[in-house]
Amino acid sequence: MTAPGTAVWPAQWLADSQQPRTSLVWRGVEAQHIVATMRLVDSLAEQAVLESLLEDSKPALPVTAAASVAGVAGAAGAPAAARTAAAPPHYLLSTPFRYRSPFPSRFRRAHRPGVWYGAETLQAAAAEVAYWRWRFLVDSSGLRNTELHTEHSFFQARVAGPAIDLSSPPWDSLAEHWTRDRDYAATHALADAAREAGLHWLRYASVRQPGGHNAAVFTVQALALHQPHWPHWSQTWHCKTTAHSVWLVHEQDRFSWNF
Repeated sequence: MTAPGTAVWPAQWLADSQQPRTSLVWRGVEAQHIVATMRLVDSLAEQAVLESLLEDSKPALPVTAAASVAGVAGAAGAPAAARTAAAPPHYLLSTPFRYRSPFPSRFRRAHRPGVWYGAETLQAAAAEVAYWRWRFLVDSSGLRNTELHTEHSFFQARVAGPAIDLSSPPWDSLAEHWTRDRDYAATHALADAAREAGLHWLRYASVRQPGGHNAAVFTVQALALHQPHWPHWSQTWHCKTTAHSVWLVHEQDRFSWNF
């Protein structure tokens, strides 16, 4: 196991291999919050007011992220000049940066600033949702023998900015460090160094969907919704999770994983 904070790559790699990159990536979020607010109101107008109140009650974006918002393309694809404090980034983009989870993820230490994760294909994004739904069930002693039925909204965002690709040379020579199942020591050290070097995001091979590629985004300024009129351009997928498998269904499309 790599010791925490230990770099496993030559220091010059970050400077030599970073370059501006742009990609469209998918992300899936649980849609239960929409159902929950609908139960409390009698009209769409009332729901809009309630959602606005809930949004105002959330933690503010980190100062560095909020300050940078005005100088980049808007979350709904608006020109940079239109992205101001009066037009904050969409919650689908900003939410991961507002909260500090006590649980680590691949490129984020516990209790550290958030990371927005996406995937280049819908199936790879669905694989991430499936894995974490399964982990939630099997890690909860009271749920292991039950089934979970949830709804998830999948959408696309554009990510752009200085980045490195861990699936390309020279980084792919250390692929074993970036693709471990639960040992995140090397990826945490790399994320720390990438932030310090001013990188906006990382591209890396998907662990949950072989052949797929994911994005780990460090700042909301690197993100813009691919289509602005939420929720009309999103896809709603129904998810069934058991201790042995996860299914995701959208109209005639089906994905499944066995665990």
